[in-house]
Amino acid sequence: MKTRLMMIASALMASLICLPASAQPGPGMGGMDSGMGPGMGPGMAQGGGPGARPPRDCSKAPDPAACNAHRAARDKAHEACKDSVGPLRKQCMQDQMQNFDCAKSGNPQQCESRKTAYKECQGQTGPAFRQCVHQKMPPVDCTKAPNQARCERHQQAREACKDKLGPDHKTCLREQFKNK
Repeated sequence: MKTRLMMIASALMASLICLPASAQPGPGMGGMDSGMGPGMGPGMAQGGGPGARPPRDCSKAPDPAACNAHRAARDKAHEACKDSVGPLRKQCMQDQMQNFDCAKSGNPQQCESRKTAYKECQGQTGPAFRQCVHQKMPPVDCTKAPNQARCERHQQAREACKDKLGPDHKTCLREQFKNK
Protein backbone atom coordinates (compact mmCIF):
# COMPACT_ATOMS: atom_id res chain seq x y z
CA MET A 1 0.00 0.00 0.00
CA LYS A 2 2.77 2.41 0.96
CA THR A 3 4.70 1.57 -2.20
CA ARG A 4 1.66 2.17 -4.38
CA LEU A 5 0.96 5.50 -2.65
CA MET A 6 4.60 6.57 -3.10
CA MET A 7 4.50 5.73 -6.83
CA ILE A 8 1.26 7.67 -7.34
CA ALA A 9 2.65 10.66 -5.42
CA SER A 10 5.92 10.55 -7.41
CA ALA A 11 4.09 10.41 -10.73
CA LEU A 12 1.82 13.28 -9.70
CA MET A 13 4.76 15.43 -8.59
CA ALA A 14 6.71 14.71 -11.77
CA SER A 15 3.77 15.62 -13.98
CA LEU A 16 3.10 18.85 -12.06
CA ILE A 17 6.74 19.89 -12.31
CA CYS A 18 7.00 19.09 -16.04
CA LEU A 19 3.65 20.59 -17.04
CA PRO A 20 4.74 24.28 -16.99
CA ALA A 21 7.83 23.45 -19.04
CA SER A 22 5.80 21.64 -21.70
CA ALA A 23 3.38 24.56 -21.97
CA GLN A 24 6.16 26.98 -22.97
CA PRO A 25 6.57 27.66 -26.71
CA GLY A 26 9.80 26.46 -28.21
CA PRO A 27 12.21 28.60 -30.25
CA GLY A 28 10.59 30.05 -33.36
CA MET A 29 7.07 29.18 -32.21
CA GLY A 30 5.84 32.68 -31.45
CA GLY A 31 7.10 33.26 -27.92
CA MET A 32 7.87 36.77 -26.70
CA ASP A 33 11.59 36.16 -27.28
CA SER A 34 11.10 35.52 -31.00
CA GLY A 35 10.85 39.20 -31.89
CA MET A 36 7.08 39.25 -32.24
CA GLY A 37 4.93 41.56 -30.20
CA PRO A 38 1.89 40.69 -28.14
CA GLY A 39 -0.93 39.27 -30.23
CA MET A 40 1.42 38.18 -32.97
CA GLY A 41 1.60 34.52 -33.86
CA PRO A 42 3.54 32.55 -36.43
CA GLY A 43 3.06 33.96 -39.90
CA MET A 44 1.72 37.27 -38.60
CA ALA A 45 5.06 39.10 -38.61
CA GLN A 46 5.98 40.82 -41.86
CA GLY A 47 9.31 39.72 -43.18
CA GLY A 48 9.45 36.00 -43.72
CA GLY A 49 8.51 34.27 -40.48
CA PRO A 50 7.71 30.57 -40.27
CA GLY A 51 4.27 31.02 -41.90
CA ALA A 52 5.42 33.33 -44.69
CA ARG A 53 4.96 32.28 -48.28
CA PRO A 54 8.11 32.10 -50.43
CA PRO A 55 8.39 34.71 -53.20
CA ARG A 56 6.77 33.81 -56.51
CA ASP A 57 9.03 32.48 -59.23
CA CYS A 58 8.60 35.17 -61.90
CA SER A 59 10.28 33.01 -64.55
CA LYS A 60 7.19 30.77 -64.47
CA ALA A 61 4.69 33.65 -64.58
CA PRO A 62 2.67 34.30 -67.76
CA ASP A 63 4.34 37.76 -68.00
CA PRO A 64 7.75 37.63 -66.26
CA ALA A 65 8.49 41.32 -66.88
CA ALA A 66 5.25 42.42 -65.22
CA CYS A 67 5.86 40.00 -62.34
CA ASN A 68 9.35 41.41 -61.75
CA ALA A 69 8.04 44.99 -61.96
CA HIS A 70 5.34 44.21 -59.39
CA ARG A 71 7.88 42.53 -57.12
CA ALA A 72 10.21 45.54 -57.34
CA ALA A 73 7.34 47.91 -56.52
CA ARG A 74 6.28 45.76 -53.58
CA ASP A 75 9.85 45.58 -52.23
CA LYS A 76 10.11 49.36 -52.55
CA ALA A 77 6.80 49.76 -50.66
CA HIS A 78 7.98 47.36 -47.93
CA GLU A 79 11.17 49.39 -47.53
CA ALA A 80 9.25 52.67 -47.33
CA CYS A 81 6.79 51.28 -44.74
CA LYS A 82 9.16 49.20 -42.61
CA ASP A 83 8.81 51.53 -39.59
CA SER A 84 4.99 51.49 -39.62
CA VAL A 85 2.80 48.91 -37.89
CA GLY A 86 -0.86 47.91 -37.91
CA PRO A 87 -3.37 50.07 -39.80
CA LEU A 88 -0.72 52.73 -40.50
CA ARG A 89 1.44 50.14 -42.27
CA LYS A 90 -1.51 48.93 -44.33
CA GLN A 91 -2.35 52.50 -45.36
CA CYS A 92 1.31 53.21 -46.12
CA MET A 93 1.54 50.09 -48.32
CA GLN A 94 -1.61 51.07 -50.22
CA ASP A 95 -0.28 54.61 -50.74
CA GLN A 96 3.09 53.32 -51.92
CA MET A 97 1.53 50.81 -54.32
CA GLN A 98 -0.42 53.67 -55.90
CA ASN A 99 2.96 54.94 -57.15
CA PHE A 100 3.36 51.82 -59.32
CA ASP A 101 4.15 52.54 -62.98
CA CYS A 102 1.21 51.00 -64.88
CA ALA A 103 3.20 50.98 -68.12
CA LYS A 104 5.12 48.01 -66.68
CA SER A 105 1.99 46.02 -65.74
CA GLY A 106 0.50 43.17 -67.73
CA ASN A 107 -2.66 45.21 -68.42
CA PRO A 108 -1.87 48.96 -68.22
CA GLN A 109 -5.47 50.03 -68.88
CA GLN A 110 -6.82 47.93 -66.02
CA CYS A 111 -3.99 49.11 -63.76
CA GLU A 112 -4.90 52.77 -64.37
CA SER A 113 -8.59 52.00 -63.82
CA ARG A 114 -7.79 50.33 -60.51
CA LYS A 115 -5.66 53.31 -59.41
CA THR A 116 -8.52 55.68 -60.21
CA ALA A 117 -11.03 53.49 -58.34
CA TYR A 118 -8.71 53.28 -55.30
CA LYS A 119 -8.40 57.08 -55.22
CA GLU A 120 -12.18 57.52 -55.42
CA CYS A 121 -12.73 55.03 -52.57
CA GLN A 122 -9.82 56.23 -50.44
CA GLY A 123 -11.72 57.13 -47.24
CA GLN A 124 -13.42 53.73 -46.90
CA THR A 125 -12.12 50.52 -45.35
CA GLY A 126 -12.94 46.81 -45.27
CA PRO A 127 -15.99 45.51 -47.13
CA ALA A 128 -17.20 49.03 -47.96
CA PHE A 129 -13.86 49.76 -49.68
CA ARG A 130 -13.97 46.52 -51.69
CA GLN A 131 -17.60 47.17 -52.71
CA CYS A 132 -16.72 50.73 -53.76
CA VAL A 133 -13.73 49.61 -55.86
CA HIS A 134 -15.84 46.84 -57.41
CA GLN A 135 -18.50 49.38 -58.43
CA LYS A 136 -16.02 51.99 -59.71
CA MET A 137 -14.06 49.59 -61.90
CA PRO A 138 -15.14 49.84 -65.54
CA PRO A 139 -16.00 46.65 -67.41
CA VAL A 140 -13.05 44.89 -69.01
CA ASP A 141 -12.59 45.22 -72.77
CA CYS A 142 -13.13 41.61 -73.86
CA THR A 143 -11.93 42.24 -77.43
CA LYS A 144 -8.33 42.14 -76.13
CA ALA A 145 -8.83 39.02 -73.99
CA PRO A 146 -7.23 35.73 -75.09
CA ASN A 147 -10.56 33.92 -74.53
CA GLN A 148 -13.27 36.41 -75.50
CA ALA A 149 -16.23 34.08 -74.80
CA ARG A 150 -15.01 33.40 -71.25
CA CYS A 151 -14.37 37.09 -70.68
CA GLU A 152 -17.90 37.98 -71.78
CA ARG A 153 -19.38 35.25 -69.55
CA HIS A 154 -17.37 36.61 -66.65
CA GLN A 155 -18.66 40.15 -67.28
CA GLN A 156 -22.25 38.88 -67.29
CA ALA A 157 -21.64 36.94 -64.08
CA ARG A 158 -19.95 39.98 -62.52
CA GLU A 159 -22.99 42.10 -63.34
CA ALA A 160 -25.35 39.50 -61.85
CA CYS A 161 -23.28 39.27 -58.63
CA LYS A 162 -22.40 42.95 -58.19
CA ASP A 163 -24.36 43.33 -54.92
CA LYS A 164 -22.42 40.53 -53.14
CA LEU A 165 -19.06 40.62 -51.36
CA GLY A 166 -16.27 38.22 -50.44
CA PRO A 167 -17.14 34.52 -50.32
CA ASP A 168 -20.75 35.22 -51.31
CA HIS A 169 -19.49 36.99 -54.46
CA LYS A 170 -17.22 34.06 -55.37
CA THR A 171 -20.03 31.56 -54.79
CA CYS A 172 -22.36 33.65 -56.94
CA LEU A 173 -19.78 33.81 -59.75
CA ARG A 174 -19.30 30.03 -59.61
CA GLU A 175 -23.05 29.47 -59.79
CA GLN A 176 -23.33 31.84 -62.75
CA PHE A 177 -20.58 29.94 -64.60
CA LYS A 178 -22.25 26.59 -63.85
CA ASN A 179 -25.60 27.79 -65.17
CA LYS A 180 -24.21 28.88 -68.53
